[in-house]
Amino acid sequence: QVHLAESGGGLVQAGGSLRVSCAASGRTFSNDRMGWFRQAPGKEREFVAAIRWRGGSTYYADSVKGRFTISGDNAKTTVYLQMNSLKPEDTAVYYCAAARVYSDHTLARSYDYWGQGTQVTVSS
Repeated sequence: QVHLAESGGGLVQAGGSLRVSCAASGRTFSNDRMGWFRQAPGKEREFVAAIRWRGGSTYYADSVKGRFTISGDNAKTTVYLQMNSLKPEDTAVYYCAAARVYSDHTLARSYDYWGQGTQVTVSS
């Protein structure tokens, strides 16, 4: 079992930056990757970014490429999402997720564990 806890959300003006973190505990050594998803009111949960622990490959949604950076620590227990040049459309609840096996990193159903989410609000 893996427990995930997000932190670092908040309110920021458009053009600003914010970093959200996700701390994992439990059987973290067996995870293939961790990712970030977000869900805005009235919309489906969407993929934002992912990092595979083996090799360190990172993946991004087109909407955040060049603005967001995902990274993790060597212990595979914490993953970060640095968000720059934030836009009002980035406003959402951001969820951290962990997957045990290799699969399509953009699909929410391919992840086994989820955090409770942290609110990110970007004002115009």
